[in-house]
Amino acid sequence: MGDAFERELKRLLSYEDKAMGTMLKTCDADETRGYRTLDRYPFVVIRAAGSLGVDLVAIRGDLALPIEVKSSATDTLRFSRNQRLTEQADHMRDECLRADLVPIYAFRLKGRRGDPWRIFTLPMDSVEGRLGLIQRRLPTIEENGNGNLIMRWNDGMKLSRFIEYLAFLSKPESDGTAHQHS
Repeated sequence: MGDAFERELKRLLSYEDKAMGTMLKTCDADETRGYRTLDRYPFVVIRAAGSLGVDLVAIRGDLALPIEVKSSATDTLRFSRNQRLTEQADHMRDECLRADLVPIYAFRLKGRRGDPWRIFTLPMDSVEGRLGLIQRRLPTIEENGNGNLIMRWNDGMKLSRFIEYLAFLSKPESDGTAHQHS
């Protein structure tokens, strides 16, 4: 079942018409606007293999996003209930720190109308540059007092909003520098 949601996210980020049409049927105007920015700025998305790796890598321009896809019928995912989830998160955090990348978790709530995807990052030291802006903007997966990770769907950023934010960052005037006009 998880593979179906990986494929769905891949198709959305690549702006495949059929997947986008299906998603937009239940989205509100703001969510639709966010998803539609992919028409101008789609990603090349590669499905990755490996149980302790990343599910997808979304690439556009000078941006590479390693994405781990999770789905559930309930709105809370407790990593401590499955040792493999904790190992995956630790491995992803280590690899992203080594490569100065932002780890992305995409959480799909099953049976949800509207935008069913929420985006998170892992708690870790900040990365530099534009990726640091992205990392600071994303909600961080909660870490309880015992150090266990808890991903609460309601605390995530809508995928449609994340996509719109990335489109904003892709515009030359949004790089944080002042532009002088002669």
